[in-house]
Amino acid sequence: MTGHLHVGVALDGYGWNPHAWRHTPELPSVLGGRYWAGLAATAERGLLDFLTIDDSLMPQPGRGQRIDPHRPAGRADAVLVTARIAAATRHIGLIPVATVTHTEPFHVSKAIATLDFVSHGRAGWQPRVSAAAHEAALFGRRSWAGADDPSFVDGLFDEAADAVEVVRRLWDSWEDDAVIRDVASGRYVDRDKLHYIDFTGRHFSVKGPSITPRPPQGQPVVAALAHAPRVYEFAARSADLVFITPADNAAVPTLLDEVATAGGTDLKVYADLVVSLTGDTDFRSDAAIFGGSADELTDLLLSWHDLGVDGVRLRPAVHATDLPGIVDEVVPRLQRAGRFRTGYADETLRSRLALPVADNRYAAVRAS
Repeated sequence: MTGHLHVGVALDGYGWNPHAWRHTPELPSVLGGRYWAGLAATAERGLLDFLTIDDSLMPQPGRGQRIDPHRPAGRADAVLVTARIAAATRHIGLIPVATVTHTEPFHVSKAIATLDFVSHGRAGWQPRVSAAAHEAALFGRRSWAGADDPSFVDGLFDEAADAVEVVRRLWDSWEDDAVIRDVASGRYVDRDKLHYIDFTGRHFSVKGPSITPRPPQGQPVVAALAHAPRVYEFAARSADLVFITPADNAAVPTLLDEVATAGGTDLKVYADLVVSLTGDTDFRSDAAIFGGSADELTDLLLSWHDLGVDGVRLRPAVHATDLPGIVDEVVPRLQRAGRFRTGYADETLRSRLALPVADNRYAAVRAS
């Protein structure tokens, strides 16, 4: 693949190494806005396409109900964190994780639309599914089959697809010019340009319209992390871009074929990689862990781009050291290779990621 490589960064706590907090005890709390604004400023200094903020329904994701006292516990709401970051940045895309299981899509729609307004068209959303029984119990759901039941998990992804569809319809439920603020007539809004979505499905019945006008992008970017064909199908149905997790170069073409087979030929595909430029790789991750030099990382990223991925999402093992390493060591190497931007354009996140203009489904029907 020719042209520029797209590069995003995934942020979670003090880093993707669960012991990252030990390396940076002087940092402010992950519950404070100053910490996240500082990370976002570093990422934006590196001209990165976007950042994602991870989230879950438990204080220690993946750890079950039992708290490990040696790992960070407790997290802030990712959507609210990105709203704080929006005021401290001008260009970088902001994609929070929000779990769709146990969450009403009406509220997600409003939150992401608001983020798109306050960021002037830089918002996205990464929906997440929760299959854990102990997470269901937090919401009073006592009967829960869990992740070991494939048919149950299939149902969760069906529910997630419905949730994304509701969110997308709500974003379209106001036409772009519905707010007219006509002082002469005394009309603030053109009621003919607000639409009921009338969604009725197995999991949700939502009439609409939204209480928030259509976001600046029309449709904020929807991303999905996928490790298996069932999730590729969900991404193909519901998302604009998908994060895959290749173990090595040989896995990239295979995963690209699996995404295409699942119906994702129009998806933008990004490869996830945990980055430890110090070489400390003694921890586990759902994505491959890189522990080499900046030169080696640059070569790896360019080889993945040549194999067909649209971009990469890098997960700094230790935010305080690996994020600046990506920005100050890897980005300049990509620029010298002619494969990464040297400045931001004044554009929305959709435009930067080469996604099509999002037409309003209801305006098109009304005009026909």
